Amino acid sequence: EDALTSSDADSWREAIQDEMDSLKSNGTWELVDLPPSCKTIGCKWILKKKLKPDGSVDKYKARLVAKGFRQKENIDFFDTYSPVTRITSIRVLIAVAAIHN
Repeated sequence: EDALTSSDADSWREAIQDEMDSLKSNGTWELVDLPPSCKTIGCKWILKKKLKPDGSVDKYKARLVAKGFRQKENIDFFDTYSPVTRITSIRVLIAVAAIHN
């Protein structure tokens, strides 16, 4: 909130718009009607300045993150999913790809 009232506000708004455009063009989400028994998860903008080696601003970066910490297990969700793979599986895929060019 302070960033959007600072002297850099225009740069922050542009970074937020760029992130929104990116989310839309990548098909990150699909708008649907909220089922009556469900509630939404909030979100928050994370704003960071990327700096050049000399300390000047390279670009303004905005990320939209979900406030998943507000969910309660067995009320708001039942299962969790984390796509994790073993390193051996990755090595096998790389080996097969190398063999078949």
